[in-house]
Amino acid sequence: MSTRLIAPILLAAAAGCGTPRAQDAPPATAIERTSREVPVRDTVLAATLDAGGVAAPVERATLSTHLMATVADVLVHEGDRVVRGQPLLRLDARELDARRQQAAAALAEAEAVHADAARQAARMRALFADSAAPRAMLDAAETGLARASAGVAAARAGATAVAAVRDDAEIRAPFEGVVTRRWVDRGAMAAPGAPLLAIEDAGRLRVTAAITAEAARGLRAGMPVDATVEGRLVRAVVEGVVPAAAGGIYTVNALVPNADRRLLSGGAASLRIPLGRRAALVVPAAALIEDGDLVGVRVRSGRGDALRWIKPGRRDGGMAEVLAGLQPGDRVLVPRIGGA
Repeated sequence: MSTRLIAPILLAAAAGCGTPRAQDAPPATAIERTSREVPVRDTVLAATLDAGGVAAPVERATLSTHLMATVADVLVHEGDRVVRGQPLLRLDARELDARRQQAAAALAEAEAVHADAARQAARMRALFADSAAPRAMLDAAETGLARASAGVAAARAGATAVAAVRDDAEIRAPFEGVVTRRWVDRGAMAAPGAPLLAIEDAGRLRVTAAITAEAARGLRAGMPVDATVEGRLVRAVVEGVVPAAAGGIYTVNALVPNADRRLLSGGAASLRIPLGRRAALVVPAAALIEDGDLVGVRVRSGRGDALRWIKPGRRDGGMAEVLAGLQPGDRVLVPRIGGA
C-alpha cells in the first residue's frame, strides 16, 4: 500500500474518534419542530344547558275562505315570493256579484223610502204647529220616518256584509313572504275554513325549547342568549318564559334575526341557557386530534410524547373543555401556525 493512500485512511479514522459536532446530533422529530407545549389549565367557565327545539318563522299563516265556491284561478306556486296585499287566489264570484247588486238595489230603495218619510214627517210637523193636523197624524209620520231610518240601516248592513263576503273571493297575502304550500288548483271546490295556501316570512325565527324550572329562573324577556340553528351559532333574544305543564317544565321562546334568510325555517335548533359558573379544564382547540369518533391530544412527559384519548366538552373562543383524560399541569403539544 502506498503512502499516498494510507494518509487519508488515518485521517478519516482520527476524525471518527473525535468529539461529535453539534450538527451531527440526532435531528428533532417533525412534531417537536412544529409544536409548542401548553399546560392544561384549570379555569372557570359559564355553566350552560343546551335545550333542543325547532326554529320556526315568527310570521306564518294558512289562508282559507268563508265561502263555498269554485277556485277560478291560483296566481302563485310554492316557493314564490310575494308582497303584502298581493292577490294569490281567486274564487268564482258571479253569485256574489249578483248578491251585491241586489244589496245595492235594496239600499237604494230603503234610502228612497226614508227620503219620502222625512218629507211626510216635516209636513206633519208644520201642519201640527199651525193646528191644521191632529197629534195622531204627526205621531204616524214620525213612526214612519223611524221605520224608514231602520230600513236604511238594515240595507246598509246587508250591503256591507255582502261586500265583506265578496272580499273573501280574492285571497291576498297578509304579509311579505314565501308561499310554502298550495292545496288547490283551478277548478277545485273551496270550502269554508279549508286550507288553500300557506305563506311564511323567515325574516325572524322563533326557537322554542322546554327547560326545567331551575334553568328558567334566571331568564328574562329581552335577555340575549346563544343559539344554534342547523349547526350555525347565532345570537338570540329571549321573547318570554311560561309554564308548559305540571312537573316544573317551562317553555322558553327566543327570537333570531334572519334578514338575509340564510337560516332555514323548520330546522333543528337549540338554546344555550346560562346556569351560572363552574370549574373546568381547558386546552387549545388546535391541540385536539380527531380520529372518527375518538378525540385525543399528544401529551409530553419525561418518558416522551404519547397520544392520549380524552372526552371533550364545549369549544369556544379557540379553547376546548376537557371532561376526562387530563389533569391540571399536563402539557399538551399544539401545532404551530404554519409549522413555524
